[in-house]
Amino acid sequence: MQIMTGVDEKKREARAVREMFAGIAPAYDFLNHLLSLNIDKRWRKRVCKRLRDIIQDPKAIILDVACGTGDLAIQIKKSGQARVIGADFCRPMLKIAERKNQHIKYVEADALTLPFEDEFFDAVTIAFGLRNFSDWERGLCEAYRVTKPSGRLVVLEFSTPVLPGFQQLFNFYFRRILPSIGGLISGAKFAYEYLPRSVANFPNQEKLAEMMRKVGFKQVEYENLTGGIAAIHVARK
Repeated sequence: MQIMTGVDEKKREARAVREMFAGIAPAYDFLNHLLSLNIDKRWRKRVCKRLRDIIQDPKAIILDVACGTGDLAIQIKKSGQARVIGADFCRPMLKIAERKNQHIKYVEADALTLPFEDEFFDAVTIAFGLRNFSDWERGLCEAYRVTKPSGRLVVLEFSTPVLPGFQQLFNFYFRRILPSIGGLISGAKFAYEYLPRSVANFPNQEKLAEMMRKVGFKQVEYENLTGGIAAIHVARK
């Protein structure tokens, strides 16, 4: 009975997150770039550099999980010749992604139960989506399942600042400034109050690396970005 209660709670959490993102979808791209001062664009380009050899292979297939409005999937497509598929469980986000680039196939799918065959993709990416999963480890397991042997997983996610004094400044911006601006423009302040909470609850760089190893990935490494505000984790199957 306790197990069922836990499952139901995770389903409710997932539904709430999906509805939240559906509500802010029209303002999502504008606010992402505004609130990050466009730094998020540079971070996505760093992801592409970590996958340069795969991206340049016209036979390769890359899956961008929790693709949202498609920014990373589009950047990957622009950077090379690989085939790119984006997956997300929020239909309004996918509609925006489809309008932005019609050369990418987008699939409405839950990251915890991906509708793809085992060992199908040469690489899997997740940008600013993993922390929103109702079960991080299960999401990583799914990524592992659909990745080919010797394939790569790249996760771009908010993380724990490492520069002295920077964490306090970052937390002040995230908890005080960002929700006010985000709420004013999107009309959904709760969504931008959720963001700092989700980041605070997410594992730091070392813990996420250990979680990736636990589900089976090897050669796990990470690169801090902008003083550790975000980090790129790279792993091989």
